[in-house]
Amino acid sequence: MKIVVGCDHAGFPLKETVIQTINDLGHEAIDVGTFSLERVDFPDFAEKVGLTIQEGKAERGIAICGSGVGSCIAANKMTGIYASVCHDTYSAHQGVEHDNMNVLCLGARIIGVELAKEIVQAFLQAKYFNKGNYAKRVEKIKAIEHKAKGERYE
Repeated sequence: MKIVVGCDHAGFPLKETVIQTINDLGHEAIDVGTFSLERVDFPDFAEKVGLTIQEGKAERGIAICGSGVGSCIAANKMTGIYASVCHDTYSAHQGVEHDNMNVLCLGARIIGVELAKEIVQAFLQAKYFNKGNYAKRVEKIKAIEHKAKGERYE
């Protein structure tokens, strides 16, 4: 699976660990920056993560900033991007399994390296259930998304 990874300056110290974990799990990481500790704006990199998924160049993404919150808010503004901050393994896999989450947001100032590795592993190993109540609820989420844009969704 191809996984796009983007971060701001606050997320930069954790990015290499995340990319190495993706590679160690047999996936391909696509690094969209940032590439230094120079101050940058997290929305720019959350958007790069989302665009890469929207363009079909990656199946999932990981956005990293100081808390994970800003990247999550920015990513969720994009059609078809379902992002969540996860600082525990349960949320990371359950978000994919139940809610079809495709972007994991991490706070580099909140979690440590070892926990980040475990969360990334849980996120990448999870598969969307896509049946019963899970599918029905995800369809309702998509309907809300389209309704907010003034579109009809069936």
